[in-house]
Amino acid sequence: MAIVRPFRALRPVPEKAADVASPPYDVMNTAEARKMVEAQPNSFLRVVRAEVDFPEGSDAYSDDVYKKGGDNLQQYQQDGVLIQDDQPCFYLYQQRMGEHVQVGLVAVASCVEYDQEIVRKHEYTRPDKESDRTNHINLLNAQTGPVWLTYHAHQDIDALVEAETKKEPTGSFVANDGIEHTFWVVSDEATNQKLEQLFANNVELLYIADGHHRSAAASRVAKERRENGASTDAPSQHFLSVIYPHNQLQILAYNRFVYDLNGNTKESFLEKVKASFDVEETGALKLPSPPKSRQFDMFLDGSWWRLTAKDEIVPADDPVGSLDVSILQNSLLQPILDIDDPRTNKRIEFIGGIRGHKELERRVNEKEGSVSFACYATTIEQLLDVADANKVMPPKSTWFEPKLRSGLFVHLLEK
Repeated sequence: MAIVRPFRALRPVPEKAADVASPPYDVMNTAEARKMVEAQPNSFLRVVRAEVDFPEGSDAYSDDVYKKGGDNLQQYQQDGVLIQDDQPCFYLYQQRMGEHVQVGLVAVASCVEYDQEIVRKHEYTRPDKESDRTNHINLLNAQTGPVWLTYHAHQDIDALVEAETKKEPTGSFVANDGIEHTFWVVSDEATNQKLEQLFANNVELLYIADGHHRSAAASRVAKERRENGASTDAPSQHFLSVIYPHNQLQILAYNRFVYDLNGNTKESFLEKVKASFDVEETGALKLPSPPKSRQFDMFLDGSWWRLTAKDEIVPADDPVGSLDVSILQNSLLQPILDIDDPRTNKRIEFIGGIRGHKELERRVNEKEGSVSFACYATTIEQLLDVADANKVMPPKSTWFEPKLRSGLFVHLLEK
């Protein structure tokens, strides 16, 4: 059963939370981070993207940059911007995006359970990105970015969390993107024990929704420190997490843009597509887009087209091959447009569904001979099925929204 534990979070004083909280480290480039820090001097980007405090062109992965992030973290504590709780607590983190509301439990999960596949994965990780996060954890002696976990919802956990959220929140703010962030400190020891026991008794598995590199790095640090004498109960043996019930998560589509038609004319390209898809020119975009799984809306040469996958190209009983992004990749992008490995191919870009269909139109209109595809969003049930089958999803299969903000909760490790 899943181990989740309270911890002594380092967190902003409530009146500083809006100034500190930042987007995740990996959703922006250095130039964008610099611009954000100029407007928000206490931004947590100065911890997770500390190259913003160095001259342009500096190596973002140097030890000096990591150490500067650690210095900034300590400075925030000395200035009273960040405080650490005196006792281990659970925390609740609610996000409201329009009508969508999700409430996660902020806790630490077990690195050993990660290694044992009780915390399940659905993506490959890259060694260079793992090393980046490993160095960041080691040189700051802290986990600064939470791993986004999910689990099969359980009514008793839901009821306890809901009761806690009816209390006065510790803090709340609305970010510049309009998303409301609200958090509670659960300091009552009996409530914390009950939450911990509810997970231990009722949650068999945890699943990574987002944060595969952060969790892999935490596992590496945990192993290194055990080999150097750390106890199995030390803070380094657990990783910072925000844990949501599966039925609260919102996954948007992850759409595709391809720079060219691989030498095809528009006419020859459409003929090849018709071998695997029923093709209808709609002209204008028809909403919802696309209306159901196994359909794709394609923008080509100033017009929208609806593609419906033929039954024979959808593999039965294959949790990966039957994903919409797999159908598009295996029956169109690879055989027709020669996008063999979308992880490395420079002719394809991935566009999060939050940016809307106008972005797909804009990109094609600006580059003659290009094409874009709107996909049906992967469901959380599909993600869980892939993880349970011990398989890996194609790259850029899911776009979770709203994103977790960094800096609201930090897990400090032992010295």
